[in-house]
This record gives sequence, structure tokens and C-alpha cells, in this order.
Amino acid sequence: MAAKPFASSGDLAEKQQTLEVLADGVYALTAEGDPNVGAVEGEDFLVCFEALATPVAARRWLDRLREHTDKPVRYLVLSHYHAVRVLGASAFDAEVIVAHEKTRELVAERGRQDWESEFARMPRLAEQADSVPGLTWPTATFSDRMTIDLGGDRGDLVLQYCGRGHTEGDIVAWLPQQKVLFAGDLVEAEAALYTGDAFHRDWSTTTLDAVAAIGAEALVGGRGAVSRGRAEVDAAIAQTRRFLQVMIAEVSAVQGRGGSLKDAFEACHAALHEQYGRWPIFEHCLPFDVSRLWDELSGIERPVIWTGERDREVWAQLQGA
Repeated sequence: MAAKPFASSGDLAEKQQTLEVLADGVYALTAEGDPNVGAVEGEDFLVCFEALATPVAARRWLDRLREHTDKPVRYLVLSHYHAVRVLGASAFDAEVIVAHEKTRELVAERGRQDWESEFARMPRLAEQADSVPGLTWPTATFSDRMTIDLGGDRGDLVLQYCGRGHTEGDIVAWLPQQKVLFAGDLVEAEAALYTGDAFHRDWSTTTLDAVAAIGAEALVGGRGAVSRGRAEVDAAIAQTRRFLQVMIAEVSAVQGRGGSLKDAFEACHAALHEQYGRWPIFEHCLPFDVSRLWDELSGIERPVIWTGERDREVWAQLQGA
């Protein structure tokens, strides 16, 4: 059997973007499994959620948004540090770039390596990569909770840390009045999970418990369609949790019987493929997911930094012929 193309290097087909109005002044842009972004209108300003991979890609989103509102961007909220979420930030001309305090630390620790890694894994998303002026640095951070008064009768936007999950510093953005939640990559709706920088045990338990307890009636995950209604929101959280639980069970079992990382990858692939295999980026993510979980269950508390060289080594070991 021929080796699979590295990560998403073979995925060059353009994805159809869909802008959805979730409530008055609340917008989401989904793209068939590519990263989702969103925006919320304040009385005289905008809060944008996520920045996409490059300024060129971000400007295209902003052009769509400008068909609905011409308010200036006051806040750009970043759910976590990954390059495809943050490196388009310069396009927004935001007064304030908000993230969790851990996200700022992670940018300093591994932002440059993550940039190299993610652009090589997903070259289609790295559109006009030379337009990125440099690393994106948050200008305001918080530890547990931050509230933005949207003004007038628009209510508040609550930024909340639910615990370690997809990374050490993921946050969600919650509109209590409209009951809309932007969950970032803590929840995916019919899209595979990337867990290469994750804390699987926290994420699958207390962190997702905290997300579920918010009580959203519409949820925008990191990838996939918008979940509308409590049944769909609950299903998105449940399928995210199950992906993590299956991985933990399979890798734990392989380690318990003295198997190898390759054995663990094959066991996870077999256990997950029927439900998740057809979903976006499943084959791309799983080698990196299993590698990180193997480390975590072996006692390596914090994720090892991914580099272009390490990416290729893990891919060749687990997805090679």
C-alpha cells in the first residue's frame, strides 16, 4: 500500500464558505471542515472570534462580514495559539487582541515552530504566507473569565476558560442573551479532533463538562457545521467526548500489554474509523493525536513541541507504507 500524502498536503480543493446569521448581529463563517470564524456586533464596534491563517484569508472573511456591518473591530478574540487560527490577525486592525494568559506563554514558547509545522501540514490554508508579518501577540489576557459589555441592549460577551483541553489555553466566547457559544476547537461538529497539543484526560472530563454546563442553544465549533438547538449542541459535545474516550481506552490498552506506538495508532484507527473516518482531517490528525496521547499516558505532562522535522518523522512511522 502506498504511503498517504503528508498531513493535508494533498487536500488542495477549495472549500465552500457559508456565512450564517445566528442572531441579530451574531455571525459565523463555516467552510466544509476548514477552520470556523465568527463575529459579534456591539453597539458601535465588533468583536471578532479567530483570525484564520493569513491576512489574505482574513480579509476575504472581513469582506463578507462588511456586507452586514461596517462597525470597526475593537476586539479580536483568539481561542488558542495555533497558527491557522491566529496569523491572519493583522487584517483586523483590532484595538485589542484577547487570549488566555497561557496562550500568550505558548506563543512565546512554541509559536514559531507551530507556524512552520502548521503551514507545512496544511499548505492550502497558508494562502500567501508571505503576507504574515510575524507572530500574533495578545495585548490583553486573563486567567478565568473576562466580560465585554456590548453596549445598548446587546448584553455581554463572556470569555471563559473551561480548563485544559485542545491546548493549555483554550477559551470559549458565550453570549448569554442570545445563548450562542463560540467553542473554538474544544468542540468539533462532525469533524475529527486534532489533539497533538492536548490534555486528553482533562478535556474528556471536566473541561467538556464545563462547556456543556454553559447551556448553549447554538454552538460554533472549531470546524464543521453550526450546531442549532440543544439536541445538536449536546450531540457535538458527546461526539467530541467519545473521540477522546476511545483514544484513551485504546492507547491505555496497548500500553498495558506492552505494545508499540504503531500498535496504538492502528488500534485507534480501527476503533474510530467507522464513525469519524469520513469526517474532515481524520487521517491528517490521527498520527499526531496518538503520538501526543502516548506521551501523556507515559507521564509526559506537557506536549512536546512539534516541528517540521518531527511532524515528518511521526507521519512516516505511523502513516507510512
